[in-house]
Amino acid sequence: MTPPNATRRAVVGVDIGTSSSKGVLVAPDGTVLGQSVVRHSVDRPHPGWVEMDPEVWWREFITLVRDLLAGSAEVTVEAVGVSGMGPCVAVTDDSGVPLRPALLYGIDTRATEQIRALEDELGREEILRRCGSVLSTQAVGPKLAWLARHEPGVFARARRLFMPSSWLVHRLTGEYVLDHHSASQCTPLYDTGALDWYRPWSDGLAGRIELPRLAWSGDTAGRVSPRAAEATGLPAGTPVTVGTIDAWAEAVSGDAHNAGDLMLMYGSTMFLINTVRERVTFPALWGTVGALPGTRNLAGGMASSGAITDWLRSLFGDPSIPELLAEAETSGPGARGLLMLPYFDGERTPVADPAARGVLAGLTLAHTRGDIYRAALEATGFGVRHNVEAIRAAGGRIDRVVAVGGGAQGHLWTQIVSDITGLTQDIPTHTIGASLGSAFLAASAVGDADIARWNPPATRCHPDPATTARYDELYTRYRELYPATADIVHGLAAG
Repeated sequence: MTPPNATRRAVVGVDIGTSSSKGVLVAPDGTVLGQSVVRHSVDRPHPGWVEMDPEVWWREFITLVRDLLAGSAEVTVEAVGVSGMGPCVAVTDDSGVPLRPALLYGIDTRATEQIRALEDELGREEILRRCGSVLSTQAVGPKLAWLARHEPGVFARARRLFMPSSWLVHRLTGEYVLDHHSASQCTPLYDTGALDWYRPWSDGLAGRIELPRLAWSGDTAGRVSPRAAEATGLPAGTPVTVGTIDAWAEAVSGDAHNAGDLMLMYGSTMFLINTVRERVTFPALWGTVGALPGTRNLAGGMASSGAITDWLRSLFGDPSIPELLAEAETSGPGARGLLMLPYFDGERTPVADPAARGVLAGLTLAHTRGDIYRAALEATGFGVRHNVEAIRAAGGRIDRVVAVGGGAQGHLWTQIVSDITGLTQDIPTHTIGASLGSAFLAASAVGDADIARWNPPATRCHPDPATTARYDELYTRYRELYPATADIVHGLAAG
């Protein structure tokens, strides 16, 4: 119930990420009233499998919201927005009970055989033409086919398909709905031209699963039920928006959803979203529907970026991040002769190789942890440049770059990416990320809100021409390193 002395209106935004879930409480003018974070880890029961229990998403939502409300007793919540990692495959029975842990997005690489089989059956070019993307580890369809083949009992009982955002909406409101953008990453179930499920393919792949109704990310999905109100502390009847995948909510949070914008999301994985004027398809990237009506995107994603630096930090004994960044800055461009391939979880775009693996070349006994940490930051920068080149080759136009996500808060990583790519990056006032974008969509559903006023650019990161010239040489070597080592790492990945 709303406290009797409530004096200030606000909206809540919650995002379920790969390494943490985040919540934010925001006033209608964009003032951030509170933030909360719950950290978690994903499950990796077998090589190439990456999973998470959907019930964790709901428990963390409850924790975040109760924490936000406890810190802001004199606030009336007027709307709720949600987002989450994706595209994921969480299947439930007809009562909404999860049948197994969710198969996560492109970092889960188990369905490679199903990708090949579906390409043979449906035609790679036809899939690209109709769905906007070729099949990859990012796609939902092959993962459903994997369930049908390897867990037929689960698949036979499956009646509904959820992602983190749609799962939260369902638990909050009872509604079964998915946003158009998330659906456009359910390749080959969704037709990006018709903006609807493509029944000739989806009916066969989904089996007895009833696919959710479709709506736009900022539409109102439903209202908080009395049961959910009791669990969360939110007022019953509060509107809840449909939500979307986290990277697209991040783009909204930084006002990076206009034609010619490129969003760089610095997180556990690196994501790139270029907003284009019309539908574009390119086999090395994902052509998707945008989060907002009438928008289209070319998107790319690296399988690991911040996850590598987190892993290194744990190997180094958990020194502070500022300490590691200072050592990496001292190392200097080129990491004193080190070069890394960041394919520690395989790679998504533009390599599209789930059997790729990380490589660290040039090691000597003189190298330090700061050199290795720098090499990891630079590896992300080289991966971004590779994706940027693919976007331009596809016909995407890049007029403005916006850096969002937790990794955009520090100076060194963004500077390295600017130096490697030659791109200037706008860094918004708030790099809270997807939870802020979700809050904005909620605010827009119940009133007028302007993201340019909510989150204006705070700083700009300009490339250093001299350093860019040095990185040009290293980038050539980076591009040579993958084909030179691919056969070796593929053999190692196969065991």
